[in-house]
Amino acid sequence: MSEYLTTGNSADMAVAHSFDRSLDFCPMPPIYLDNNATTKPAPEVVEVMNAALQELWANPSSLHRFGQSVRQKMELARESVCRLLGCSERELIFTSGGTEGANLAILGSMGTKSAKNVVVTSRLEHSAVRELAERLESRNVEIVWLPSRVGGVIDVDALRELLEKRGPEIAVVSVQWANNETGVIQPVEAMGALCREHRVRFHTDGTQMVGKMPINVSQLPIDLLSFSAHKFHGPKGVGGLFVRRGVRLNPQTIGGPQERERRGGTENVPGILGLGAASLVAMQWLETEGRNKIGAMRDAFEQSILEQCEESSINSIDAPRLWNTTNIAFHRLEAEAILLLLSERGVCASAGAACSSGSLDPSPVLLAMGIPEAAAHGSIRFSLSRESTPVELDEAIEIVLTVIAKLRVSMSAV
Repeated sequence: MSEYLTTGNSADMAVAHSFDRSLDFCPMPPIYLDNNATTKPAPEVVEVMNAALQELWANPSSLHRFGQSVRQKMELARESVCRLLGCSERELIFTSGGTEGANLAILGSMGTKSAKNVVVTSRLEHSAVRELAERLESRNVEIVWLPSRVGGVIDVDALRELLEKRGPEIAVVSVQWANNETGVIQPVEAMGALCREHRVRFHTDGTQMVGKMPINVSQLPIDLLSFSAHKFHGPKGVGGLFVRRGVRLNPQTIGGPQERERRGGTENVPGILGLGAASLVAMQWLETEGRNKIGAMRDAFEQSILEQCEESSINSIDAPRLWNTTNIAFHRLEAEAILLLLSERGVCASAGAACSSGSLDPSPVLLAMGIPEAAAHGSIRFSLSRESTPVELDEAIEIVLTVIAKLRVSMSAV
């Protein structure tokens, strides 16, 4: 930041100095277990984005050589992302992230055929889908909410029955592949196959899956898949939507011919190049035993907590789950108090809940799964990344046990 302090007027210098000092108050936490919220950008990502900001700042839609050289770099990044997904370059739309991708998949599917006006999803979805469906429902769009079985796995039989009865009316079925709160992996292949059998469009929110598990959409019955770069060590503010060849979407962002006229607006070149770099790194990592090793670390973390902490349980422990995620319920405690004490001791975690007016509402996803309120109120999500270490988790266990014991004592004293 020193260049800002030696040039410009005094007002500019003061703002720059204030921003520079503010960075001193944001150190990297010693134990970061909130990787489903976001991940640390990989060094390769930071390097390519810095270079893009300094050297590749031309508009990729410009016809001059500078602009076209930027376009070429952007298309190379597209190739890398498509290799990670297993699709062709023509099947990828760059977006601002998973939320926009999911919105485009659902809204863009409505109105493509006038007879198809029903949206099918579940109460277990990320808010990008769940809240969109609720808003559509308030505007008299029919939403069918799929039921789930114990552990938070969608009832495939219920979907089958629905498709048999109402298939011609359904515009799109949207089900999250891996849940951001519990890590539960849904039977996407089975659900997609049913949708294909009944000629119904199928979208999956792959935000927590892409870059963490091997994927090849060309071999799966998926029509639309949305994802975000910052969930697998890429930058924030960029993601993508896989659109299978032949699937038509109504554009939702109008204002230019970008992305083959499916998503207008000047492309975020540094972000896209960062996404490309993150995809290359993820492909290399997925060829290792990394996820098995970290999955074993997650399991050991859970076991230690359960053995040493009374009135605790693992939400969705019997369901198939992503290797990096655990959602632990500390019965009769409040998630907000737990998170604040963990943060004071250097552990970053999260709860699938929203704080408002001093109260903490339990996660709607956990409640939809049938988790009792006493458990849902005290549920904490710990999410690992490929950079997590056994030493960090051992230290985190001791801190969690200390925090929970302190809160139990405080509760009993009331």
